Amino acid sequence: MTQSFSGLPQQLPADHPPVKTGKVGVLLVNLGTPDAPETGPVRRYLAQFLSDKRVIEIPSLIWQPILRGVILNTRPAKSAEAYKKVWSDRGSPLAVITQDQAADLQRRMGDAVHVEWAMRYGSPSIPDQLDAMKAAGCERILLAPMYPQYSGATSATVVDKVSDWLRAQRWQPAMRTMPPYHDDPVYIAALAKDISAQLEALAFTPEVLLLSFHGMPLRTLTQGDPYHCHCQKTARLLAAAINRPDIRIAVSFQSRFGPAKWLEPATDDTILAEAAKGTKRLAIAAPGFSADCLETLEELAMEGRDEFLEAGGEQFATIECLNARETSMDMIETIVRRELAGWV
Repeated sequence: MTQSFSGLPQQLPADHPPVKTGKVGVLLVNLGTPDAPETGPVRRYLAQFLSDKRVIEIPSLIWQPILRGVILNTRPAKSAEAYKKVWSDRGSPLAVITQDQAADLQRRMGDAVHVEWAMRYGSPSIPDQLDAMKAAGCERILLAPMYPQYSGATSATVVDKVSDWLRAQRWQPAMRTMPPYHDDPVYIAALAKDISAQLEALAFTPEVLLLSFHGMPLRTLTQGDPYHCHCQKTARLLAAAINRPDIRIAVSFQSRFGPAKWLEPATDDTILAEAAKGTKRLAIAAPGFSADCLETLEELAMEGRDEFLEAGGEQFATIECLNARETSMDMIETIVRRELAGWV
């Protein structure tokens, strides 16, 4: 039974579908991954990723022929081989870790919140997960891009995708977006605790700790993207929190793509330069990544190690990302609960 406008009881139609309402949701979102370490799935993933105008800011009339005619015919096979090196029995490391983060957050939040996870590119997709959350009765949803440092090519494109989904909804849920947390004391403390513990567990003391952030084209800085500044602030705060005067801390940017000028110094160049000037013991961490992925497990831990040792270095270590360990999940829970204030 329900109430009519006159206050009198009114029977719902027999064919009225059940509607779940009243729930609060949290959607963790990370960048994306192919569905398998094979050429076809990698090609589909790269086509979606590199067609995003937030990622590649070249006019489509110029870029799409290059993408379709050259890149998607050459790069997928090479990238598939790289993915094979890091793929686990459960699948892509980025997807597995993000799923684990969501599962642990769900356990911590209990029945008060419905937690899901999605990939901006690949699966599970943002629209599919939002559909599922809405069907489960989520009328209020916190969108949580898992990027500590804001960039138009990461955080903003997640919001774009959610906005596209919202435009198609007759009944829209209320939405909040978790802000970047590059200088959040909780994030810095978690990084410092986790990295310090991993440094202590090494069989050697590094001379240099290299903080490698994902690269962006230089023009993103000159056009007003705060990403470079966010990375530098994270590095400054983290260096102070770690407080290891016996270890020199440096910053670099990895994963350059294409001929455009990118943020510098480049990670591969920095690794070679350190070896050239006599550094023998190097550790590298990637504080801009909330979960280990191809860029950390293959590009840094494998390619970076080979470059350093071949250039004369002697000891090399890669520091794991925060992933879904307790320190990380304490941090994620704290920030999520803060952003859900008034809803939960």
